[in-house]
Amino acid sequence: MISLLVLIIILLLIGGCIWGWPLVAATLGLSSVTDKPGALKHIQQLMNTYDIFPAEVEAAFHAPSSAEDSSGKRSKGDIARTLFTYLGAIFILAGVGTYIGTFWDTMGSTMRVLVTLGTGYILLIVLVAALYERRYPRLILPLTLASVLMMTGGWYVLLDEIYPASSNWRAATLFVFGVMALHQGVLFGKYRRTALAFTSLFFVYGFMHVGLDLLGLKIAYIAIVLGASVFLVGTALEKTPQRALAEPALLIGVCWLNSGLFDRIAMFTSGNWAGLITGVSVMLTAYGLHKSERYPRLIALGYFVGSLMAYTGLFDLVQNTVVELIYLAVTASVLYACVVLESRTLLLTTVIAMLGFIGYYSTEHFSNSLGWPITLVLMGVAFLGVGAIALKVKRRI
Repeated sequence: MISLLVLIIILLLIGGCIWGWPLVAATLGLSSVTDKPGALKHIQQLMNTYDIFPAEVEAAFHAPSSAEDSSGKRSKGDIARTLFTYLGAIFILAGVGTYIGTFWDTMGSTMRVLVTLGTGYILLIVLVAALYERRYPRLILPLTLASVLMMTGGWYVLLDEIYPASSNWRAATLFVFGVMALHQGVLFGKYRRTALAFTSLFFVYGFMHVGLDLLGLKIAYIAIVLGASVFLVGTALEKTPQRALAEPALLIGVCWLNSGLFDRIAMFTSGNWAGLITGVSVMLTAYGLHKSERYPRLIALGYFVGSLMAYTGLFDLVQNTVVELIYLAVTASVLYACVVLESRTLLLTTVIAMLGFIGYYSTEHFSNSLGWPITLVLMGVAFLGVGAIALKVKRRI
């Protein structure tokens, strides 16, 4: 019986992965296009995102597929060298990690610093050599991450060994993030790699966050200031070779900024007003991206999260008041916006909000009435008829 239950659960998980994800993706507007107009719109969004001009598309379309030919002629020696390089790096890191985990308690202070910070700087030297030689581009990202992790941990170990009785983690973090920001910033200024841009921004903003916290600024205000800054940096990254970081930077900036706004608004008013105002703010941000026809994933996510917050906050504000029906009017207005914007994500949340409110209102005021559900059905039929007539009139015009 238990094995049968486990088999059913496995089948459900597999089915959810196969059929559930396309459904969610289609709802959020993340699915692949299914018709020619959708394909053209998707191509236009990609061209706007990556600043591609029609002449470049035409040149790429007529260019011979030399990339596939060159990749197909890759020598076996090159493949073997790459394979053994990856294996060597994996075994070296595994050996260092195993040694540290096994003998950490028996090590002295100097040895602890050497196996962490020393290893990090050795990896940094290898990274600089790879950047200088430009022969192993695929090793840049793993070397960058490995060196950053080892050096960051090593600096913390060094500070802990020097000041074992100190509990001022903010000062330690400020020092470590400052040193790492300097390292990564110098490397990025020299080699202009996307991975180095990411690590530089990470440590710079970590340094500023901890520094502002040490100065006594409230976390919410720090989130507002740094979130707005990250958003501006994301817009600036769109025009650089590091444009791959623009979308995550915009996402982090919006989340960071609005988390601070939510906290401040909730403190001065209430959580309901905070949810409503912050949700509208997120939706307006998504609308701005929608107008620029960039980042469809961020647009869908912004409409989804923002509308959920706004609808929840508005319902809590008008519930059990004389203006309850304002909620229905607002959702109907947003439904019109969904049609104009052609946003399936916003349409989903709006339909759920409208149906949920109608169900709530029916239960509260017409629980034992037969005329109310009949009225709703007749209203639905009337709206369908009006829509069909409007469609026919539009076709004739």
